[in-house]
Amino acid sequence: MAKRERVVRMSVEQPLWRALTAYRVLTMAYAVLLFVFTRDTFERPWVAVAFLAVMSVWTLATLPKVAGAAGCTKRFLIADLAIALTGILLTPLADVHAQTFDGSTLPTIWTAGSVLAYAIKGGWRWAAFASSLVAVANIVERGHPSRDTLHNVLLVWVASIAIGYVVEVARASERTLARALEIEAATRERERLARDIHDSVLQVLAMVQRRGTALGGEAAELGRMAGEQEVALRTLVAGGLSPTSYVSEDESQGAVVRVVEEPDDDDTAAGAPVDLRTLLAPHAGSRVTFSEPGAPVLLPPAAAKELAAAVSAALDNVRRHAGDGAQAWILVEDWTDEVIVTVRDDGPGIPEGRLAQAEGEGRMGVALSIRGRLRDLGGTAELISVPGQGTEVELKVPRGKAGAGK
Repeated sequence: MAKRERVVRMSVEQPLWRALTAYRVLTMAYAVLLFVFTRDTFERPWVAVAFLAVMSVWTLATLPKVAGAAGCTKRFLIADLAIALTGILLTPLADVHAQTFDGSTLPTIWTAGSVLAYAIKGGWRWAAFASSLVAVANIVERGHPSRDTLHNVLLVWVASIAIGYVVEVARASERTLARALEIEAATRERERLARDIHDSVLQVLAMVQRRGTALGGEAAELGRMAGEQEVALRTLVAGGLSPTSYVSEDESQGAVVRVVEEPDDDDTAAGAPVDLRTLLAPHAGSRVTFSEPGAPVLLPPAAAKELAAAVSAALDNVRRHAGDGAQAWILVEDWTDEVIVTVRDDGPGIPEGRLAQAEGEGRMGVALSIRGRLRDLGGTAELISVPGQGTEVELKVPRGKAGAGK
């Protein structure tokens, strides 16, 4: 089993809800303290005491409601705004002179918390609705609103709509990012599956086609069928393979996606570093010369396995395209910050433009089995080929990105 990719959603609106929770508690305390220090100016202080008691109990009891979008329901928003509007309209009853002199209403700036809840939950349209009701209540409460009253009303109205609009833009950006990262995760998984298929099934089908054509007779028909299946499978690998993605949805509105790798049992079972030399040594033979450092070249198991598979793919290309008499060399270099493996042959080389043509035909050996593997390791694969002078493939894996230890 190979690594799978898991897409996890995490709400980025949570800081906004936490800030709103703190704002409601602080403004509740402010409203209570303001009344305590100015209670002598109230003609009916018992009205203010009754309202502030209800507002305080409501604020503390509904803290879980404003902890996230899931708890902040429409019913809660309506009740919360109703309490704020009631407090504004009760202000002249508790303080007769409130309509004559500009002063604070009973809920004071606690009212803005209700409007902000609408903005975070539903965007700028909900914010415009709530702030408009608050504006009407303030104008009615003043009777003859002054310039300061109109200024404060307009400020709350504009600020709440702006915050609601920013929330909507953030949600749209999050959805776009979520989709992009899901596509990236699916693409990387498809490339991994394509590499595995290329290293096994496609090469077997290509061999059956060549041997069948050479033998003739019924074997030639078998080779033709294998060739057709190879073409069909290459087409599927190049564009139509859909891997499974794992997505964990968050109930709250708006989420950002974080892509993490979930190693399978095989990866987690082998945690000790692996000597890359032991994986490459079996390639040595009469036509393959293997040159290695005198000390172990330690890499994490997954990185060593992928690098060895890329070398194997490069040697497969030598056997298939350089001819039966071609000689190949493998050179391993172990540097402090990176590991370099070079695969060189003395074959006829690759004509200019042949790799691009092969990718267009669905032959993704170099693109996926070699470059794709190194890209996933954070490394690079450079191919240098001169017609008539052979081909050289240089594979580099940075130790920091591969997590190797020495």
